[in-house]
Amino acid sequence: MIKLYLITGFLGSGKTTFLKNFVSLFDNERIALIINEFGKEGIDGELLSPLNIDISEINNGSIFCACRLEQFEQTLKEIIKKEPKAIIIEASGLSDPTSIRNILSDKEYDRIQYMGSICLVDAVNLKKVYSTARVCKKQIAISDVAIINKTDLASQEDIENTRNILLMQKPDIQIFETAFGRIKPEWIKNMTVLEYKSESNAIKTQDITLQKYLITVKDNFTYERLKKFIQMFIEDTYRIKGFVSIDGEIYFVDCVSNTIKIEKYNATVDSNRMGKIVVLSGKGMPTRRSISEAIKWYADEVECVQ
Repeated sequence: MIKLYLITGFLGSGKTTFLKNFVSLFDNERIALIINEFGKEGIDGELLSPLNIDISEINNGSIFCACRLEQFEQTLKEIIKKEPKAIIIEASGLSDPTSIRNILSDKEYDRIQYMGSICLVDAVNLKKVYSTARVCKKQIAISDVAIINKTDLASQEDIENTRNILLMQKPDIQIFETAFGRIKPEWIKNMTVLEYKSESNAIKTQDITLQKYLITVKDNFTYERLKKFIQMFIEDTYRIKGFVSIDGEIYFVDCVSNTIKIEKYNATVDSNRMGKIVVLSGKGMPTRRSISEAIKWYADEVECVQ
């Protein structure tokens, strides 16, 4: 049997860092990773490439949506042929994964043993996204373990509020606390797949309330001007990330909520992904208008927005 783990978590919860730690639990066993990103350009696959494991990327929509389900199933079938010890799926932070068990119940996947779903939760921002993003509730509902991440940045009140939200949504869920995506082997070893009653067996359709934008920037941005550019529209977003060139060096843009991080990235990046900034937002957010207004001030540095 091939073990399969599903990793969920709303945008910016720390899934990529967690995955690096999670993969290390498998020692030298052969594993395969399916990375799903809602944006047109994949970022996480680039960040995880140093792990030297089999990585498949499915971008521009949720793998559980009708628009990407066929691609997901084809990818899964190809991976099964390679007979890895385990398959790890990192779902998009904007996906509704509640159909995972229905998908895997097909006899074509009888070699897969579903081990459960792990939901990464941002201790600081869960309260905000829980009240504004429908898929956040869905991700918790399908999960068997919730890991409250970024506790180093949160107050004890934040952590308790986060725990209460999780238990309100799913009273029997196992909850652990961590920082920097660290994980203890026993959390996974003792994980139990909990009961989940699906609302429907229907295939998920795309949630049109979720919005995605791709900003292509030139390589003449300075650090300070790039930061000010992002500041002009960050309040109208869920997540901003991408790779840019500043003074001939690679920087990784990594923004969650109102927090802007632009840090040097000490590894090679596919040239096709350089200068691409992915912006994700939701219903009612004037994101395109905010981005368009920002571009007026930084027209010489921005190539286009899609």
